[in-house]
Amino acid sequence: MKIAIACDHGALELKNTVKAHLEKQGHVLQDFGTHTLDSCDYPDFAGAAAKAVAAGECERGIVLCTTGIGVSITANKVDGIRCALLSDVMSARMTREHNDTNMMALGAGVVGTMLALEIVDTWVGTEFSHQERHQRRIDKLMSYE
Repeated sequence: MKIAIACDHGALELKNTVKAHLEKQGHVLQDFGTHTLDSCDYPDFAGAAAKAVAAGECERGIVLCTTGIGVSITANKVDGIRCALLSDVMSARMTREHNDTNMMALGAGVVGTMLALEIVDTWVGTEFSHQERHQRRIDKLMSYE
């Protein structure tokens, strides 16, 4: 799977860990930055990753910052994106099965590395259920764009 990934300076270490973890599994990652610990603005990076997912250049996207809040808000501003801020495994599974999310956000200051990788693996490995009731709800929520 081709996955967009992006972060700000507050989540650089976790982004690099997640990226290496997914590449080891055979996924292709397109890294939209940041690449340094210099203070930066998360919308610059999360927005670029979300645009790549919305355009179909990447199948899914993962964005990270200290809390995950700013990057998830940014991603959700892009038409066609359904980004879930995740901090537990059950939500990672449910947001894929029920909401067919195409992006996820993590807070590096909220989840530790081990939990983050478990969340990522669950989210990447879970397919949308394709149940009519879930698709109907997705269609309704996407109509607000």
